[in-house]
Amino acid sequence: MSALVAESLSKRFGDRDALSAVSFRVEPGQVVAIIGPNGAGKTTLLSILGGVLPPTSGSVDRDPHEIGWVPQQPAVYSKLSVVENLRLFARLEGVSDDAVRQMLDRTGLVERADDVVSELSGGNRQRVNIAVGLLREPRVLLLDEPSAALDPRQRARIWEFILGLTTHGIAVVFSTHDVGEAERFADRLLVLADGELLFAGAPAGLHKQVDAAHTDFETAFVSFLRERGH
Repeated sequence: MSALVAESLSKRFGDRDALSAVSFRVEPGQVVAIIGPNGAGKTTLLSILGGVLPPTSGSVDRDPHEIGWVPQQPAVYSKLSVVENLRLFARLEGVSDDAVRQMLDRTGLVERADDVVSELSGGNRQRVNIAVGLLREPRVLLLDEPSAALDPRQRARIWEFILGLTTHGIAVVFSTHDVGEAERFADRLLVLADGELLFAGAPAGLHKQVDAAHTDFETAFVSFLRERGH
């Protein structure tokens, strides 16, 4: 059984189509990257999957309560401690303090539990942000630009953590502007441009669709968009 199935998702803002009939499925434990130029519809798609925005048309087969949503900007409170944040969001989500204890352990934040969030490193702040998204033990975790504000060492650590989630069967869907990151970590890519899904498949499959002379994935990606008028 698929972790998530999206059927013909569309979203209009006034007279602008932000998404146009986007369909795909995500399997348990799979890592899916959403890539595309600015304004492609990446955040709009994640927001619809997470129940933050309603689609104009189309459907998602998972209730938002079964999906964890981690926006690009941290949703946690910087003046509260790690454990205070988790307890607050646990109450809002209707889960017990047992979930808080389990999440501290699972995210490696036990020793940081009493630290104020504003005093944490960027990588640990992102761990707290992800921990909030995991409180309900979702089958799918959505991440909007999860490593955008991190330095290379923090980025490596957060990706080690994120990929570890998939061993528990959690599917991860993330957006990124770093196509190299998408190539390294994603099992499948969704390439969006102007709200249209241009490609869905493995990174190697996208590479094969452009001139074989392109050995660099980023160059291949840019060529792929250009060949399709974007």
